[in-house]
Amino acid sequence: MKILLPPSETKRPGGSGAPLAIDSLALPALAAERTAVVTALIGLAADPAAARRVHKLSDRQLGDIDHNAALGSAPTMAAVDRYTGVLYDALDATSLDAIARRWLDRHVWIHSAPFGPIAALDAIPTYRLAAGTSLPGIAPLRRHWALATSEAMAQDAPGFVLDLRSEAYVALGPVPASVPYAYVRVVTGEGRALNHFNKKAKGELVRALAEDRPRVRSLAALQGWARARSIIIRQAEQAGVLELVTET
Repeated sequence: MKILLPPSETKRPGGSGAPLAIDSLALPALAAERTAVVTALIGLAADPAAARRVHKLSDRQLGDIDHNAALGSAPTMAAVDRYTGVLYDALDATSLDAIARRWLDRHVWIHSAPFGPIAALDAIPTYRLAAGTSLPGIAPLRRHWALATSEAMAQDAPGFVLDLRSEAYVALGPVPASVPYAYVRVVTGEGRALNHFNKKAKGELVRALAEDRPRVRSLAALQGWARARSIIIRQAEQAGVLELVTET
């Protein structure tokens, strides 16, 4: 099983890892696309006024331009530790033991805008790039990433994909038709969709999976594990969609 997570706009600064090595990231078939985006971000950062406009930065966010300028030389840390915010705070990967973290690395892809899907322990620097940003010199990110990412996933051929991404990141790389998958929506018991608690519930789900490390090769196996954990994952009316039920 592979779990697809969205990134977060908020990130932990610093790091102690070596600078970004694109060839070391998961799904190496995406190296050319990654290089193109990183090159465009570094080039844009050389013009701070243009970078501020393109990234829609406030005065307090101007330091993100420096982060992008240093993408090729800045220290790195594991992607699952780099991201913060509601989902990643609930996942709290830094408190997991080494075995659980290795499970995350094997089973989780975090779908970032500059790097595409990367493994949980892939080392990345901090950066600024949203899924809807139009970078000078390359095609819109949806067109730049979508086909290449879907093809890379198909080549990896996971037995089952659990898609926890937001719709903006699904557009950057739909799961290919050749791969069995389910898209997860977080709802209340009455079926009402949630926002803040959507992210929290997804983070808690992934943490529970990392703690238990079940052998999940199908939707039925996932639902069997969830029942044993008293987690409600039910089939939605829409085909290919699961509902993760939370009491908020």
